[in-house]
Amino acid sequence: MADTGDVEFETTQSGASETFPIQCSALRKNGFVVVKGRPCKIVEMSTSKTGKHGHAKVHLVGLDIFTGKKCEDICPSTHNMQVPNVSRKEFEVIDFSEDGFFTLMSEDGDTRDDLKLTDNCAPNTPDAVRDLLSAAEASGERVVATVWKALGEELVKELKTGKAN
Repeated sequence: MADTGDVEFETTQSGASETFPIQCSALRKNGFVVVKGRPCKIVEMSTSKTGKHGHAKVHLVGLDIFTGKKCEDICPSTHNMQVPNVSRKEFEVIDFSEDGFFTLMSEDGDTRDDLKLTDNCAPNTPDAVRDLLSAAEASGERVVATVWKALGEELVKELKTGKAN
């Protein structure tokens, strides 16, 4: 029997995969797909007829959900493509710093301040975020940030106001 006295595990994970395979022909517009290693939302899809070698081709056009850049790919309809597990989580916005970082609080009271305002957030300018925060504070509401996570990246995608708890 092997000696396991000095085994040390550095990290643990939930075991959930960041992507899952799906047949290319089963993908739909407004769904998600990994194109060139980036998580994208499908904005356009077209299928060509079967050619000389028997495979119909699917032409995908997607927008990177983190950068907004356009990505394209062509895949035989019978082949598998990877679909990212995209999760959305809501946090209450506690503060917005001068250097563009949010201070966010989860439902269970944990805070984080590692997410920065990007061009893909609505609103996407520091002044607009400050205006939204001050307007919500004046009316007794709270600002909620929707954070998207996929392939190990996170982004504040949207800010909205809601009733204070």
